[in-house]
Amino acid sequence: MLQDMKQRQFRRGRIKIPMFVVCVGLFLCFSNVNASIHEYRMEAFSPKSDAFFFHGGSEGLYASKLHEPTTDASSETKPSFKGKSIISFDPVTFVRPKETAKSHHQMQQNTGLVEAIILEVKDRARIGGSSLKSDAICCNKQLADQGSCNQGEVIIQHNPNNLGWPKRIKTFFQGDNEEAKMDVETVEINSTGMYYLYFMFCDPQLKGTLIKGRTVWKNPNGYLPGKMAPLMTFYGLMSLAYLVLGLAWFLRFVQFWKDIIHLHYHITLVIALGMCEMAVWYFEYSNFNSTGTRPMGITLWAVTFGSVKKTLSRLLLLVVSMGFGVVRPTLGGLTSKVVLLGLIYFIATEALELVEHLGNINDFSGKAKLVLVLPVAFLDACFILWIFSSLSKTLEKLQMRRNLAKLELYRKFTNALAVSVLLSIAWIGFESPPMHSMGKEDGNWQALFVEMTFLQDVFQMKQKIKLYFNATDPLSEFWQIAWIIPAFWNMLAYCLLVVICVLWAPSRNPTRYAYMEGMGEDSDEEGIALTGNSGDMAMKLERQTIGDDLEEDKRE
Repeated sequence: MLQDMKQRQFRRGRIKIPMFVVCVGLFLCFSNVNASIHEYRMEAFSPKSDAFFFHGGSEGLYASKLHEPTTDASSETKPSFKGKSIISFDPVTFVRPKETAKSHHQMQQNTGLVEAIILEVKDRARIGGSSLKSDAICCNKQLADQGSCNQGEVIIQHNPNNLGWPKRIKTFFQGDNEEAKMDVETVEINSTGMYYLYFMFCDPQLKGTLIKGRTVWKNPNGYLPGKMAPLMTFYGLMSLAYLVLGLAWFLRFVQFWKDIIHLHYHITLVIALGMCEMAVWYFEYSNFNSTGTRPMGITLWAVTFGSVKKTLSRLLLLVVSMGFGVVRPTLGGLTSKVVLLGLIYFIATEALELVEHLGNINDFSGKAKLVLVLPVAFLDACFILWIFSSLSKTLEKLQMRRNLAKLELYRKFTNALAVSVLLSIAWIGFESPPMHSMGKEDGNWQALFVEMTFLQDVFQMKQKIKLYFNATDPLSEFWQIAWIIPAFWNMLAYCLLVVICVLWAPSRNPTRYAYMEGMGEDSDEEGIALTGNSGDMAMKLERQTIGDDLEEDKRE
């Protein structure tokens, strides 16, 4: 089955652009990017068992807040969907092969049937013949003779607790027409859940049929998908959090501006980028929620701010761990390596973020996403190993020099990193709940459902050096808490930044963390010899230490 799945990769949203041109290519190809508006551009159906199917979209939708019919204020006949959750076909057209169309007479009616099936994920077992003890998806003559279904249609067992669901919408080809257009129809959602849309047909003569058009999905409060809706509020709160941190850091920066070191400028830049990133994401989500589309410009700015901030944040942790400005005046020969790693990481992260945020929310195949995830995961691993390796060397150097104040500073920093690692491991465990077993009684439809959704959902959420939440939730049954995953990693990054701001805050006593050429780094800060001989010895030791540091930097 997996081999068959690989052979029929979904054409829609497939990305084959090399990483180094992905930004330019997307910028030239799109002026604005659809999100909750799912577009179909002459795309083919895929065979499975005795049916042919096309995945039209999947989103988490909340129940409508208003159930009574309403009309728009500007027109008495135009319906209003304010406060309602809907899936609208706007419009959708099916195009069958010319040979199939010519095989029918012009005056014939209903010469081909395509069905649009909307179902909630919990009703997946009601599609197909599993309840009839059959592996068929389509109704055959034997089942039709039993009165269980209508021959030539997809087998659906309706939910007695939710009348009319799963919902079926039929569209017929007429005569020898090559095209069949669905009626413009809007389906109201009155039950909160993860909904899937499939277009299916059972007639093998329709093999080669294509689909074009679009569907619009809307929640009661706007067009944001259910998975993404809570993130708009989160990004707004994070914008305020970065603003408060930025104001506190700015006041401290101005108060002790004479004692500022290069590291403080780096921290300031990371805070500013974090503030801009959260603010742009908030406005991007707000615009998306209002219009149902994601303009390329805003999304590109948000993605770029995020990629630059992530890159500089990792570089900040790395240079702090190396003791830059604290136990060594420069990075020496390591500068070029650090810059190169940062540049490669930015390119890889920017490509992954663009693929995740540009296009329909479920349109990019898992294979295309995996190609971009793996380089970022590898680079993240390189950063982690380098950070902890450098931190170990820095602590060892401070212990040898008996520099108690700086040693205590780095111990606190190490403890903060250790706590963040433990929290990350615990969170990974939360993100990876046990995979729910699926019974054999679910039949071919269940296999089709998992096969269709696994690769699309497994990489839905961007996480680099962790197990994927959606890998153990292929049907997105946990969509209502999925927003917590990116929120946690953003909060963890913010907390680490706060720790660095507290430990390396500007002060009147920069010698507690700054590299001072005028002071002996090897001498204990708790006492300084005042005799001439001792002073000469201290100066010699200090010059030797500086020389050793510079020589070490050159070697590295």
